[in-house]
Amino acid sequence: MAPPGDLREWIALLERDGELVRTQTEVDPYLEVTEIVDRTVRSGGPALLFENPKGSQHPLLVNQFGTERRMCLALGVDRLDDAAEKLESVLEMQPPQGLAEKVKGLKKLKSIADSMPKTVRSGPSQEIVLQDDDVNLDLLPIQHCWPGDPAPFITLPAVITRDPKTGTRNVGMYRMQKLDSRSTAMHWQLHKDGRMDYLATDGRLDVSVALGLDPVTTYSASAPLPKHIDELMLAGFLKGEPVELVKCKTNSLEVPANAEIVLEGYVEQGDLTLEGPFGDHTGYYSAAEPFPVFHVTAMTMRADAIYPSIVVGKPPAEDAWLGKATERIFLPAIRMSVPEIVDYDLPVAGAFHNCVIVSIRKSFPGQAQKVMHAIWGLGLLSLTKSVVVVDEHVNVHDYAEVFFRVTANVDPKRDVMLSEGPLDHLDHAPTRQFYGGKIGIDATHKGVDEGTREWPAEIVMSDEIRSLVDRRWDEYGIAEGAEDGNGQTRRSLRQLLRR
Repeated sequence: MAPPGDLREWIALLERDGELVRTQTEVDPYLEVTEIVDRTVRSGGPALLFENPKGSQHPLLVNQFGTERRMCLALGVDRLDDAAEKLESVLEMQPPQGLAEKVKGLKKLKSIADSMPKTVRSGPSQEIVLQDDDVNLDLLPIQHCWPGDPAPFITLPAVITRDPKTGTRNVGMYRMQKLDSRSTAMHWQLHKDGRMDYLATDGRLDVSVALGLDPVTTYSASAPLPKHIDELMLAGFLKGEPVELVKCKTNSLEVPANAEIVLEGYVEQGDLTLEGPFGDHTGYYSAAEPFPVFHVTAMTMRADAIYPSIVVGKPPAEDAWLGKATERIFLPAIRMSVPEIVDYDLPVAGAFHNCVIVSIRKSFPGQAQKVMHAIWGLGLLSLTKSVVVVDEHVNVHDYAEVFFRVTANVDPKRDVMLSEGPLDHLDHAPTRQFYGGKIGIDATHKGVDEGTREWPAEIVMSDEIRSLVDRRWDEYGIAEGAEDGNGQTRRSLRQLLRR
């Protein structure tokens, strides 16, 4: 199953699979849409295409990624781990030992080469071109999401820049507060690559913003890639075909040819505005701070362009499944750096940076603490505030089981480690912005070489009796049985998110 080629194909797929509802009722992008979407997301409801948003002729698409099934449909996989396995096969490439291995290696290298974006002469994203005084952001149904927001915000953009020194392209997802009909703020946080490009320029930095992309490319804009890896290359790899780009009309950048809407423009050093507050994925309003002003020099778009949006707020929200896709897809890369890691989970309620649960193959004393430090030094995981480490047989996605291990296996004096380091830009809890305390909890089994008494045996039924009961279950006349052979009711992530 190939991922959709553009937003129109994606909407058609969602509609065929009963995953999208169109509504022609007039709805107001000022707060009303947010309340509709929040209720829909929390009930596991469909993607929503508002065909008559108040004040705009452009339909508004929201909640396209709001369930696990839709996230899998977006990536063209049956399970999110399938996308991870594709990436893992490349990361684990070793020097080939024979002819067959050489052929496999060449195929993998060709797959990487075929993933690089390619430039085309024209594309649907430039069917309509508005420049200079014709630029008008008021044409778009930009959402005013929460009562405390000072203005409407663009929330699902692919913001494209180039490093002024290396020429490396960056594609990131940064919120954009509408200032007037021809400018927005650009929320480049302290640890983001877009901010690095901005700080590296001596004057003007070209910026383009693509809205309404195929779902894989939209996802890739949110992915926490190292600065030297092109997000559009990742999109091409996950799609199985390159992202096609067209040259912008008024700046030096290239943008996806299949975009619904493109905003071209620039930012300049020293040209800042007060941005925020904004109701964010932390569940709180982020504070108002100075950020660069994005000046729009051109709007290009498809005829009858569709405007995409996403609502973030108290978890769970639609971005939960973008985060879960990242969790799964980047597991192989994390294992490459920390090979004893078996699995990990970023709880949605932890707003991505507040908590990581990780299971490990433990083979020496202090290994849990070693893993904690490794996570606190690993890319954007370095911003994690709390790390919980459990043994390899523990299901990190079963929060009840993890909590059992934390309460059963932890001596707070011995197993809780306090540290400090960098924290997420939006974390309001630390006294000092960007920096504060961290906590690590070692909930693994301990051995005598870690200074404990002899560790007791864990209660487990024999395989023989479990198999016997499995075979005879229907004979007992009990309507509802345990969901697994351990007698534990496993709650799916979907059930947990709906709470």
